[in-house]
Amino acid sequence: MRQKERLYISDIIDNPAIVYPAYYILSKSLINNEILHSTLEAIHQYEFSNYKIPKDYQEIFNILNSGDFVIYKERYAIGYFGGRVMYLESHGWKSMNATEDSFNLENWLVG
Repeated sequence: MRQKERLYISDIIDNPAIVYPAYYILSKSLINNEILHSTLEAIHQYEFSNYKIPKDYQEIFNILNSGDFVIYKERYAIGYFGGRVMYLESHGWKSMNATEDSFNLENWLVG
């Protein structure tokens, strides 16, 4: 099993507006991923001025396929791993269910 580490929000943001979750459990490669850090900073600072609602789903998947991250419902970092759309919770990546909300473009933010 791959070694996982905790990335504490306090290590990347001095005064987060949103303090929960306080950390995320990530692989060593994602611990130092600056793109993921900036996505988490936006979520925990609740600062989305560099983000917009996507014009279509292709825009979301173009970003995910490039290895970048998008934001879902202004609270989850979303990545694409092994052909699965995944959202980040404190204990790691979880597979994202296709719910009615996930088909509403207004719930997504792209940078």
